[in-house]
Amino acid sequence: MQIDISCRHQSWPLAGSFAISRGAKTSTEVVIAEVRLGVHCGQAECTPYPRYGETVDSVLAQIRSVGAQLADPSVQTKDALALLQTLLPAGAARNALDCALLDALAKVAGLPAHTLLGEPAPQPVVSVYTLSLDSAQAMGRAALERANVPLMKLKLAGEGDLERVAAVRANAPNARLIVDANEGWSRDQVVPFSRALADLGVQLIEQPLPANEDAYLAEIEHPVPLCADESCHTRDGLAALVGRYEFVNIKLDKTGGLTEALALRDAARALGFKVMVGCMMASSLAMAPAVLVAQGAEIVDLDGPLWLAQDWPNAMHYDGTVAHPAERSLWG
Repeated sequence: MQIDISCRHQSWPLAGSFAISRGAKTSTEVVIAEVRLGVHCGQAECTPYPRYGETVDSVLAQIRSVGAQLADPSVQTKDALALLQTLLPAGAARNALDCALLDALAKVAGLPAHTLLGEPAPQPVVSVYTLSLDSAQAMGRAALERANVPLMKLKLAGEGDLERVAAVRANAPNARLIVDANEGWSRDQVVPFSRALADLGVQLIEQPLPANEDAYLAEIEHPVPLCADESCHTRDGLAALVGRYEFVNIKLDKTGGLTEALALRDAARALGFKVMVGCMMASSLAMAPAVLVAQGAEIVDLDGPLWLAQDWPNAMHYDGTVAHPAERSLWG
């Protein structure tokens, strides 16, 4: 069965502004990939990320660059997923194609994607709700508005972070808190910040330092567990993170799709890591395959659609921050 590929740019407006240590935005620019197998069409979404040298144009070009190879009549449908892993590097483009191909294969087989992959039927998962980087006062107000959320993730940046977390804790005393510095701290901040954040009840610190400074983390004591995000992409770099982090954050746009994400999850567990499953800012279509990886994860961060002004008509259902698996009409 011949494989036909197409892709396009999609802009999703946000309900407000979202900021992290690297900047703010009011929309998220994604790429939609479609894979046709006869009368069946699978689709998936990825978010090109400038931190990894990606743009919408570069991702569209990557997807189109492999179209002819995947469409070659000699390529057996059953071998297409394995071939794709060799044609593109880990990243957003491969993610979109990997998940779209899985969606198409599920439709051809008349089976859910999780069955094709040998995974259990996905159940609802409790996601974090992310507070955008802002002043301590503004983040405190945002926390008060969401005080009933069971798990909050605070975007941090360095200077003023302890005041930000204290303001959130005061306004959401019952919420579990995790924080994400997005590589925004300096070495001399990690130990004192970790100690102070432990006193504030913070349960996880995500990517405190730039990825190329990871080795320092093995030299220090930190009362709050650390999670690798920008430092963790695929299985290839996993062993180097042992002794530096306790958690790894698995995102499909970093792994290059669900195929590698599931393999990374299993390899991380084997090395003793706990698992966080995260997302870029994107719609329900991007979250749907990630829900399969999120089964049994210690922390789930799939709240991207909660920040959008609109989503797909057949979007995933969120009950507060409880993310329900997608209907097969959306994905899988």
